[in-house]
Amino acid sequence: MSEATERNLRKSRTGIVTSNKMDKTAVVAVKQSVKHPLYKKTVKKTKKLKIHDENNELNIGDKVRVEETRPISREKHWRLVEIIERAK
Repeated sequence: MSEATERNLRKSRTGIVTSNKMDKTAVVAVKQSVKHPLYKKTVKKTKKLKIHDENNELNIGDKVRVEETRPISREKHWRLVEIIERAK
C-alpha cells in the first residue's frame, strides 16, 4: 500500500481552538449536526479534541483543520494540518 493511499484513510476535521494553555497542545471544538435516531430532529453535537501544535502558534478562536495521527500521548491523537482563519 502506497503512502498516498494510506494517508487518505485518516480522518480530517475542522474546528475552533478553545484552549491553548498547554505546551505543544491545543483543544479544538468540532461541531457536528446529527439526526436524532428516534425523533428525527437535527441536533448539534460538539466534540473536544486535543491536538498536537508543535510550534505553539495557535490562539483561542482560530479556525483550524486537524488530521488523525498515531497516538502522541494518552489523549492526543490529532495533529494540526493548517490554520484556515486567524482569530480577529
